[in-house]
Amino acid sequence: MDSLSPNIFVENMNETIDFYKSIGFQLVMSVPETGDFVWAMMTNGEVSFMFQTFASLGEELPEISRKNGGSLLFYIKLKNIREFFEQVKDKATVLKGLEVTFYGATEFSILDNNNYVLTFAGDE
Repeated sequence: MDSLSPNIFVENMNETIDFYKSIGFQLVMSVPETGDFVWAMMTNGEVSFMFQTFASLGEELPEISRKNGGSLLFYIKLKNIREFFEQVKDKATVLKGLEVTFYGATEFSILDNNNYVLTFAGDE
């Protein structure tokens, strides 16, 4: 595995961006690029956080709790994602099978034994 990027769910994206800017983070990517953000990535040095609104998920991953503070989706990049999917698909509840996203990543999501969502992604 290559990296882990927390995707933290928030009620108010603008307040979150303002706070993280105030402690030295920079907004490096967002959806949409301007206007009412539903997703943003902020970095400070080698530290990155992704933030996403609860509303933007819709019904895509209903297993994620709609509460502040404890709702986590861990986004983990790795090589050989298809091989890894074959290794784990029968060992966990698969929430979303392998798919190529609009931004070019191949991803799948599973539920861990504590009901946390783990999304694995690769550039294959």
